[in-house]
Amino acid sequence: MAFQAKKLINNPDDVVTEFIEGLVETYPGLQYLDGFPQVKVVLRADVSSATNDKVAVISGGGSGHEPAHAGYVGEGMLTAAICGDVFASPPVDSILAGIRAVTGPMGCLLIVKNYTGDRLNFGLAAEQAKVEGYKVETVIVGDDCALPPPRGIAGRRGLAGTILVHKVAGAAAAAGLPLAKVAAEAKHASELVGTMGVGLTVCTLPGQVTSDRLGPGKIELGLGIHGEPGAAVADLQPVDVVVSHVLNQILSTETNYVPITRGGRVILMVNGLGGTPLMELMIAAGKAVPRLQLEHGLAVDRVYTGTFMTSLDMAGFSISIMRADPPILERLDASTKAPSWPVGVDGVHPPTKIPIPVPPSPSAKGDERRPLQLSEQGQVLEIAIETAANVILDLKDSLNDWDSKVGDGDCGSTMYRGAKAILEDIKNYPLNDAAETVNEIGSTIRRAMGGTSGIIYTIFCKAAYTQLKPSSGSVVTPKQWAEALAASIAAVSKYGGASAGYRTLLDALLPASSVLQEKLNAGEDPITAFVLSSEAALTGAELTKKMQAQAGRSTYVSSELLSTVPDPGAMAVATWYRAAALAVQQKYKS
Repeated sequence: MAFQAKKLINNPDDVVTEFIEGLVETYPGLQYLDGFPQVKVVLRADVSSATNDKVAVISGGGSGHEPAHAGYVGEGMLTAAICGDVFASPPVDSILAGIRAVTGPMGCLLIVKNYTGDRLNFGLAAEQAKVEGYKVETVIVGDDCALPPPRGIAGRRGLAGTILVHKVAGAAAAAGLPLAKVAAEAKHASELVGTMGVGLTVCTLPGQVTSDRLGPGKIELGLGIHGEPGAAVADLQPVDVVVSHVLNQILSTETNYVPITRGGRVILMVNGLGGTPLMELMIAAGKAVPRLQLEHGLAVDRVYTGTFMTSLDMAGFSISIMRADPPILERLDASTKAPSWPVGVDGVHPPTKIPIPVPPSPSAKGDERRPLQLSEQGQVLEIAIETAANVILDLKDSLNDWDSKVGDGDCGSTMYRGAKAILEDIKNYPLNDAAETVNEIGSTIRRAMGGTSGIIYTIFCKAAYTQLKPSSGSVVTPKQWAEALAASIAAVSKYGGASAGYRTLLDALLPASSVLQEKLNAGEDPITAFVLSSEAALTGAELTKKMQAQAGRSTYVSSELLSTVPDPGAMAVATWYRAAALAVQQKYKS
């Protein structure tokens, strides 16, 4: 069902002019021509037609592709960018205004993406500028590799590879080359690059409803940057598969879109289409490089990953592959003040990973730490640990669901990582030594779990180990276990800053510890005391629904929402504590 999209805008008709106003306020090296709303031109603040002694490099097109094209205005890249309305080619008068504003005796190069509207409007503006006496050359960029030939008169669409052409041309112009040579370098660069896009969602134009063209679990392959449908619709696949398909399409020997063959060197650009997290783009880049190397026999000289040319808020990405001729690399590495060109990517790559300079964890030493025969205490510890860890694996989705309402939604995933690692490492734990086993659990958690929960549980285990260490090698008494639990709680409270009633895992642990000590002091059977304390832990966790959070991310959540779910951390600790207690009870019954 279509629905009105949420946008941080005012009048939809003003989004381009207001974008330009914000852009030039942000970057002091940029200005715009005072011709709103008809003329929307961003230009270098240090260049005018009267002072420019180099070739002006001008590009542009419809808006909605930010940071393209205005974000690439700056010394060493574009001299001016002509902005049309959203997904609409800029009018001839606006393009002419830009040419007149920045073009000096050396002339100007127009870099135009291959769309009919852009070709017509920039073409007419170029002809008019020539009539007025300006030297003008035009380079059309069509780097799309999604559609097989023939393509009629439309040709290949201009996509994110255009940004690389901007950089080559801008660097050539900054080097003082004449117009013909700047144009030749730009044209040559445009012939070396191929691009293909993948969309996960449909973009939404300001003030319009969001299309439901793509169903759940579907992606579009080979789409443009104006919301038009892709060449094909496919099922969502792991990014490995999607990246492999895109690379195969770009480098296809059947279409021969780019003159790249095995043994060559290339430049890789992974471009977000507007709604894709940088994390996902980096994952795609990390998978693309080894595939280019191993499957296609190519050396990757540069990798540009980020948001370079978008389609408003579309989730998805495009990949561009360019042949890395030495002159091209020189132009790409040349300095620029364009605010949206990536920095820190030039130069030779050192090894991507180096060894960690720390000694290995004791739990990595091998099976010699595992007792050949478990004592009674060792058997009890083993079943308690395994049962507690397994119940956390089963609770993953519930914990994530609760945490999505009152936190950041990853409590279950974090606990799952810790529990899974414990189950893997338990084969190396010295289970006949309770103190050392607790210490090893802490080491496992510290290595594998991560997040705030990971450090809290590590502190919990280390404090328990410190309390139990004097009894290392001997059987730990129920009273000593109770004292270790109390010490762990005290340490977590000390370093985490939480106390009873703060809506944290302590609200499960504190009543459990209190009941355990009370029952043991009253002479209760230790197993019964353990089980009763686990009931207190569950009750305490459920009661967190009635508490106002005073620690963690839940402090930013309204009390009305908090009252609908228990604290995920408290439920996690109460659940594994309860499971361990019941497992120990069952062990002794049998």
